[in-house]
Amino acid sequence: MNLFGMMEVSASALGAERVRAEVVISNLANAESTRTPDGGPYHRREVVFSAQRPSFALSLASAGAATQDAGSAGVRLRGIVTDPAPPVMKYDPTHPDANADGYVAYPNINPVSEMADLLGAARAYEMNVSAIGAAKQMIQQSLEILK
Repeated sequence: MNLFGMMEVSASALGAERVRAEVVISNLANAESTRTPDGGPYHRREVVFSAQRPSFALSLASAGAATQDAGSAGVRLRGIVTDPAPPVMKYDPTHPDANADGYVAYPNINPVSEMADLLGAARAYEMNVSAIGAAKQMIQQSLEILK
């Protein structure tokens, strides 16, 4: 993989971590949402990623070429899925969304684990920004050597 390929991988990871952070923020913002347009409480969402590797044929084709891209490599967003965990039932008969027994269904969201996930996304974002900076610096130094 050439330096531009490394930047492509880091750029795809930046986009993936941005989506991850947005989903975590949405989860935190809706941690107390007992009613959604679909009915019932908000359900926690999670982001699913996969590694996108270049095909074997493209890798072979670019093995000897420094300027040719080895195919599309990086992080791919596979989707955003809903957590199947059941809601947390809390007794509050005065709440407008309470059922006949006085229980209210709240989203099954743990703010501590969501904050840890948000911190992980922020750290991964920072590392990929650093990787792009390092690749840029290597390209600049290569150009200086060619002068």
